[in-house]
Amino acid sequence: MAEPKLNPRRFDLIAFDWDGTLFDSTALITRCIQEACIDLDLPRPSDRDASYVIGMGLPEALQHAAPALPPQRYRELALRYRHHYLASEHELLLFDGALAMLQALKERGHLLAVATGKSRRGLDDALATVRLRGLFDATRTADETASKPHPLMLLELMRELGTEPDRTLMIGDTTHDLQLAANAGAASVAVGYGAHDPTALAGLAPRHVAHSVRELQAWLFEHG
Repeated sequence: MAEPKLNPRRFDLIAFDWDGTLFDSTALITRCIQEACIDLDLPRPSDRDASYVIGMGLPEALQHAAPALPPQRYRELALRYRHHYLASEHELLLFDGALAMLQALKERGHLLAVATGKSRRGLDDALATVRLRGLFDATRTADETASKPHPLMLLELMRELGTEPDRTLMIGDTTHDLQLAANAGAASVAVGYGAHDPTALAGLAPRHVAHSVRELQAWLFEHG
């Protein structure tokens, strides 16, 4: 790959969603939600319905995926989801080029963060699996703060790292990520290779919709 063009930084903080943005996990999460529903004799959500909830906190996601399930059984469904996910998590990898992109952004002087619908335990396990501990300046998970698209997750990251909304960029693969950025007063970039359809992402007016990690890196070094 040619060296990216080194323009002055537009954004001090770049916050990434995790699943479907950096981590190639969309298909697995979709399948695990479906299998958890089947385990509880619930209707199997379609691929579209199961993938739509990616990026939400787990309780909100399972409630959306299984609307007929009584609230007192949410924990049961969550446990079945975790069972299926943990059985296959070791097979997952970062998207090709993601590590090199993150390292290049770090060398350029950007603050890097993760804003994810995963749990703290889930994110820590994933970071350890792909050996990314220490690369991010701050992280927030759905069980530590309000779930997307509520802005608190991103506002807390900005407060911790001392950045302002107009110097913050949120990158994600779902409309929940883009709405989170808008609610926090920050800019956003979408990736079209994750959970949500690029047309739906474009409808929320991100600065750009990237269709590969390579394209995302090129845009960031040109405009970020």
